[in-house]
Amino acid sequence: MSKSPDEDLPPVTVSEGGGVRCLHLGSIWIQGAMRIAEPQLIELEYVQRMMASLLWHDPEALAAGRALQLGLGAAAITKFTHKRLRMHTTVVELNPQVIDVCRRWFHLPRDDARLAVVPDDAAHWLAAAPPQSMTLLHVDLYDHEAAAPVLDDAAFYAACRAVLEDGGTMSVNLFGRRASFARSAGHIAAAFGWDRVWSLRPTREGNTVVVAARDTALPPRAVLLQRAATIEQRFGLPARKWLRLLRPVDPGPDA
Repeated sequence: MSKSPDEDLPPVTVSEGGGVRCLHLGSIWIQGAMRIAEPQLIELEYVQRMMASLLWHDPEALAAGRALQLGLGAAAITKFTHKRLRMHTTVVELNPQVIDVCRRWFHLPRDDARLAVVPDDAAHWLAAAPPQSMTLLHVDLYDHEAAAPVLDDAAFYAACRAVLEDGGTMSVNLFGRRASFARSAGHIAAAFGWDRVWSLRPTREGNTVVVAARDTALPPRAVLLQRAATIEQRFGLPARKWLRLLRPVDPGPDA
């Protein structure tokens, strides 16, 4: 008897402590979290920083755009783009167990006119995606070992750029050793250009969020400050802190 593809995927488990519910993929590593009393807020610091790409966008225009998320996690970004930003949101998640657990335990809404959660491989989905169709792209693709992204080469990031409209942005969660980050950043820059790639300083846990923009520069400082204030007022996210942490990615001597 042949195995179901699902049998090769790690089991999805849930833990709770201190008022926070966490999602795991067959290990102690936290793949996502939600504060039980405030399920619509983004709990984890690195996931909050994934929203730093909002600084590149006019907040008044975002509702007319589309958001794509590769890797569901605990659905924190999904709920934010769908409910708070009111964007059409598509999520691609390989593990159907994650989708089921998020609907039962993490307040992931059912699909509707503005939300589609697709059980598929991210690379496979991108290969058939309409070009230049997305405004925001969030990439957080880790397996149960959480050692490095499972999709992390130049071809993958080129496909990510291809799905973004002009002025669109991609946020990527990178986690691991310094050499691993440099390699990943180089792949992203190969697709977007070094002058279009920025990063925030690592969190205490070691997560480094990279923001890459398609054919648009970082807005002027005055615009960034205004947008940061708007983000803080509307969504309660520490956007002015993001500005202090944001820096161009250094290409290094071999770039």
